[in-house]
Amino acid sequence: MRTDVVVVGLGAFGSAALWRLAARGVDVVGIERQGIGHSFGSSHGTTRLFRVACMEHPGLTAIARKSLALWTELGERTGTTYVRQTGSLNVGAAESRPVTGARQAAAQAGAPTTELTHGELRERFPQYNLAADDVAVWDPGAGICYAEPTVRAQVAEAQRLGATVYPHTMVTAIEVGPDSVTVRTPTTSITADQVVISAGAWLSKLVPTVTLSPRRTPLFWFQPKDPASDAFRLENFPSFIWEFADGRGLWGHGSDEDFGVKVGLDGAERDRDVDPDELDRYIHPRKDIGELSAAIATAFPELDPEPVKLMPCMVTDSLDGQFLAGRYDERVVIAGGDSGHGFKHCAGLGELLAQITTKETPYADVSFVDPLRF
Repeated sequence: MRTDVVVVGLGAFGSAALWRLAARGVDVVGIERQGIGHSFGSSHGTTRLFRVACMEHPGLTAIARKSLALWTELGERTGTTYVRQTGSLNVGAAESRPVTGARQAAAQAGAPTTELTHGELRERFPQYNLAADDVAVWDPGAGICYAEPTVRAQVAEAQRLGATVYPHTMVTAIEVGPDSVTVRTPTTSITADQVVISAGAWLSKLVPTVTLSPRRTPLFWFQPKDPASDAFRLENFPSFIWEFADGRGLWGHGSDEDFGVKVGLDGAERDRDVDPDELDRYIHPRKDIGELSAAIATAFPELDPEPVKLMPCMVTDSLDGQFLAGRYDERVVIAGGDSGHGFKHCAGLGELLAQITTKETPYADVSFVDPLRF
């Protein structure tokens, strides 16, 4: 086969890149090792947090806004909601990373936020068992986005616009030559002008010179101790990131008819540098649940600390906790290193990847995610 661009890996980043390339009329082929919207990588688990004032880097706000605009436009066409803007809290001491990071991002990007004092936070959100110096930054444009439906919708829209998609197809080799790049699978070879490699935790296997560290990251869902309580419904318990004095923290959001209360633990040092092909998909009650349940019992006394549902997932960390997204050489563009905060940016990142691939001027600064920065 011959095409303009091949996208390898159709998770969050790859499905968005495929969509945005197809929207430009590019002859593009997408290849996915698993099914579309599968649960073996990093783009599953029902929901993801969506934030506008992004503590990880002020430059992410423009990408989040682009994601919101693209998903809103797609949702209007398909009649589906991909982002629910219920607001979000960044909680911790005044000097904590969630608070200072959100404050800095909001100031630099002009994102509207509200500072909540300890008393205001306690009054508005009594579910929290706060430390004496905890305050918060309220991001009204934040909320949650939907993982599997978004990936599937991005691929479906790309196909509607003319993209060709091969699910359940493993890439066995990517051969870059002076005039073209060839992507090989067990059943066919595709020659293209360029390739976008967005293989998530498998990116380093396809591009060995890229340093990434996949880690096993189970996802957990909980319910209130009082089943009749509305305290942990999404409208009353919106998405949050909370850092404790010891550097650990919790993140999550409230429940709805389609999902339970989702809470995860940050700062646990385990299951790093895993082989994504050998990921431990068993659940180990003592190892996986004990530390998180203890933290929840202290932080949210009215939430039952025993999960009602859990499943394995993966985060792929870069060396500095920021994405790798951009041109790697003349014929290769890469996207990976989600570092635990990638999904909310995937539509906007897909637009950037499409612009970089077609050599347009990017709509936002991409120097902080340049894969050659290392």
